[in-house]
Amino acid sequence: MIALMVPPDDAGWEEKHRFTTEVTALLAARYGRWACGWHWAVGEGGGGGVVTHWCCDSHSVGRPAATAAKVVASLLEWRDWLEELAARFVQLAPPAGANAEDRSWHLERAATRLVTVVVDRTGAECGWYGLCHTVLKWFLSSTGMGVEDAKNAVDTAIGGQFKSWTVPSRTLIDTVGEDLAVELTGVQPYRER
Repeated sequence: MIALMVPPDDAGWEEKHRFTTEVTALLAARYGRWACGWHWAVGEGGGGGVVTHWCCDSHSVGRPAATAAKVVASLLEWRDWLEELAARFVQLAPPAGANAEDRSWHLERAATRLVTVVVDRTGAECGWYGLCHTVLKWFLSSTGMGVEDAKNAVDTAIGGQFKSWTVPSRTLIDTVGEDLAVELTGVQPYRER
């Protein structure tokens, strides 16, 4: 099906972009909304994602069979990423009934680990911080927080501090994690070992 949708070799940017949009709609209709990130590729053309089998419309759309194979490989790679995140979310979530101090510690730890894994997987290339923002929102939503509240908390914690093509310092990552934890609990994350 996907191979039949591929535009001709001489297609312009608009046709190739339309192809990607139509494939996204097809995959989401068939498999669910999770499929929408299949083309979020690493680097400037991909928007700061984690997918390596897809580059951008202009470089990835070509011969129908090869393009269809790239779409499938990218979708599988995206699914693997989502499953990895789901497992991390379970491991990092504050335990039910945690007091404010313990919850703060778990949230700070989760945020720093999730930011670090996004940096590692994207190489902190162009737009990586957008995926970081999304991952943190997804994590907070997975703990029961409303989507809008999660978005606002992440907006406040990150506050434009991350930049394209720049790996954040360990101190900045720790600060973002701490700010997020304090924003959500009102308590500094501290646990003596």
